Amino acid sequence: MNVRPAREDESTDVGRLISYSFDQLAANAFLAPDPARRRDVNAEYFTLITEHALDHGSVDVIDDAYGPELAAAAVWFDRTHDIPAIPDYDARLAALAGPFLDRFRTLDTLFDIHHPSEPHWHLAFLAVHPQRQGRGLGGELMNRTHAKLDSGGIPEYLEATNEANIRLYKRHGYTEMKPFDFPLPDDTRFFRMWRPAGRATANSHGPIHL
Repeated sequence: MNVRPAREDESTDVGRLISYSFDQLAANAFLAPDPARRRDVNAEYFTLITEHALDHGSVDVIDDAYGPELAAAAVWFDRTHDIPAIPDYDARLAALAGPFLDRFRTLDTLFDIHHPSEPHWHLAFLAVHPQRQGRGLGGELMNRTHAKLDSGGIPEYLEATNEANIRLYKRHGYTEMKPFDFPLPDDTRFFRMWRPAGRATANSHGPIHL
């Protein structure tokens, strides 16, 4: 179970893995309600976000020992300082989302207004290939980053999507925060979670390069 940094040329592979892993989540169905297009549209969106994380955070992956695909990936953003917007984000989002653009904009707004202001690292996506779930891969990915952030006294934040995920994150030190004030229009809900730094030994919240 070897955790390694993703290469720049792997953003598409990570995006596809996230889309496939999240395919049964209500949020994915909301974003792209057409089942025939859902996986491809969402993969392009997740690829776009992953590309930005490679420049402004960290993307770690685990290779699949039984095939050429990735087995798991974690996409993090360093929110200890302001992050610039994705270049040409509006145009790129419109191009990939097509008739579903308003749905992606609704999700962006929902996440933006509920994001905590305290310095932290944001676990945007934690994805494990459906055929590799239940083997601790997600935990390994989190442990790698938690250990480095703990040494810098930096907490972490994420949005969980269901009760099973909440239980997983609680086992890794996250606690539930005040929930979102309102859900997506289809009543899909997200659950904010916060992990205090395990060893808050530093007062500075400068960037950490992983």
